[in-house]
Amino acid sequence: MGKVVLQLGDDISTDIIYPGRFMATVLPTETPQHAFADHPEFNQRLRAGEIQSGSIILAGHNFGCGSSREQAASCLKGYGLVVVARSFARIFLQNAVNLGLSVVICPTVEASEGDELEISATAVVNRSSGQSYPVTPLPPAQQAIIDAGGLIPYARAKLVERRAAAR
Repeated sequence: MGKVVLQLGDDISTDIIYPGRFMATVLPTETPQHAFADHPEFNQRLRAGEIQSGSIILAGHNFGCGSSREQAASCLKGYGLVVVARSFARIFLQNAVNLGLSVVICPTVEASEGDELEISATAVVNRSSGQSYPVTPLPPAQQAIIDAGGLIPYARAKLVERRAAAR
């Protein structure tokens, strides 16, 4: 269960999530400080540690559109945020999967900042309103990568499995 800490509309670009002027910063340990830098109140809450890991950003359609900057997913993962959106831009979604950012596609979700959401493989339940909304599941391979923490941890685990099976 997580609390909606930021509610956004449609077509939230990667430049809103991670402004282009910070593109020289690529280390996952450094990118989080620039998350939503042009929304100073939210950025300050993140940097001050006021937002707990597992908190939810709620968005409309086409979240992560625009440039293919990986830092947009990296900076959100750095805070352990979950993104629930009606839909995601294709490249952002793949970057999120590769980095292990928790993303949930929920085309009919309705919630407001402060609402508590319970997320399962099949539904998002708004505990504040009592309403339930169906989830569009990711393909099993993509979900497995997210569950492993990203593509690199997933690949490492698979290599270990193969080595153990070969013995």
